[in-house]
Amino acid sequence: MIFKLKSRGHRNVTSLHKSTFEITKDVEIGPTADCIVGTSADKSMLNFPQEFKDKIADSNTRIKVMLDTENGHDEINGFGHEDLTLTHPTDIVCRTSDYTCSRTLMIHADKAAKDLDSDLIEDLKNEKVMDVTIKLC
Repeated sequence: MIFKLKSRGHRNVTSLHKSTFEITKDVEIGPTADCIVGTSADKSMLNFPQEFKDKIADSNTRIKVMLDTENGHDEINGFGHEDLTLTHPTDIVCRTSDYTCSRTLMIHADKAAKDLDSDLIEDLKNEKVMDVTIKLC
């Protein structure tokens, strides 16, 4: 199962957060938003088909998020969980921890913002478009 969305970088992307990364529908972010790597997303978790949400709400589901810009690519792997509600209207957060809330897409991610490909982050700092692919295994 695959779900795709588009987002855009922002001049304030720093990608320094140690335990999460986030993609948001918000257009503007401040300089302290060190986990946000994508803004102006064209979809949120509210757009996920119900079958997709049901599969994410299972701790045995492996989730792969692929981030692609003109010059960069990265893949992040993590897991679903029964407590994931996937109901936040703007934010999609991937976490290295096991914390869950309405913004959480996956837990136990193998990368946070600080670990992402440097070419990808450079493109995002220059406000390039980012394709986001979420694949469930």
